[in-house]
Amino acid sequence: MEWIDLRSDTVTQPTPEMRKAMAAAVVGDDVFGEDPTINRLQDLAAEITGKEAGLFVTSGTMGNLSAVLAHCNRGDEVILGNLCHTFLFEAGGISALGGIHPYVLPNQVDGTLLLNEVKNAIRKDDVHFPLSRLVMLENTHNRCGGVVLNEQYTNDLAILAHTNGLQVHLDGARIFNAAASLGVPVGVLTKPVDSVTFCLSKGLCAPVGSVLCGTKEFIQKARRIRKQLGGGMRQAGILAAAGIVALLNMTGRLVDDHNRAKEMAADLAETGGLVLDTGSPFTNMIFLNLEDSIPFDAKYIAEQFKKKGVLVGITGERRFRFVTHYWVDDAAVHHVIKAWQEIYRDLL
Repeated sequence: MEWIDLRSDTVTQPTPEMRKAMAAAVVGDDVFGEDPTINRLQDLAAEITGKEAGLFVTSGTMGNLSAVLAHCNRGDEVILGNLCHTFLFEAGGISALGGIHPYVLPNQVDGTLLLNEVKNAIRKDDVHFPLSRLVMLENTHNRCGGVVLNEQYTNDLAILAHTNGLQVHLDGARIFNAAASLGVPVGVLTKPVDSVTFCLSKGLCAPVGSVLCGTKEFIQKARRIRKQLGGGMRQAGILAAAGIVALLNMTGRLVDDHNRAKEMAADLAETGGLVLDTGSPFTNMIFLNLEDSIPFDAKYIAEQFKKKGVLVGITGERRFRFVTHYWVDDAAVHHVIKAWQEIYRDLL
């Protein structure tokens, strides 16, 4: 059976063009800095994000961890949201491997941190306190429904941080989705921050990898940390070749995923039985809940979808996340809608 997989955009397969590029990639030893394909990817990523240099890493988690470790010393403090990926889903790496203390603030429903709360979280110069070094943002914000942080907010937060001697790292795993949603170049959203990580292996369809971007000095520190973490790859240009295709050819089509998410969400809600989060979908993520009248939980409903060839993400006892991506075309959207209509009819 060919599945329609809505669990995440991490399930994307490389495109035929990527596979061709990977097979033909010119490679070298990247630890020696001699892989021309990786070097091209890193330069392209830096150019797109408006930074001086880039570093190819195996994952967004490695990119975020390398960034925090490059910005901070042991015992320093990073200010971040309680719903951000680094706090929830990166195995406590900044503390376990970096000895870095998290100061956790509540994310607002729009994914932001309140500026006055960030300001109040910045420590005074006192021997009793850790040193405030870094603020982390996430754009798009996964656990806040795929919402987008706009240029003005990011700039205001960066000014606040820089004025108080802190730097800003952006977990931009889906920053290209944010740019597509706002209709602006990625560099507009990354300009205010000191470093940014973005993923190649989500909506951009590359099989592996993320890129961390920042100043040349910062990336040199991060390169050493990547090596310490076991991320020193050799002839990895085979992977980077797919990343180049992703940046050149896949970023411009993300609006299609957003439009399909909107169509799917509207038709699912119109059918009944499912209630969309307010405003959802903001990008390519649909967050919805079962109506109170449905006497089954999300696991049961997911099994019914599976019987019809559809895989969905469960994020709570009665809550789902559906994610559109390159491999979810118009026909797949219509199949999902029809599947829910049939499931809902059988539940009544």
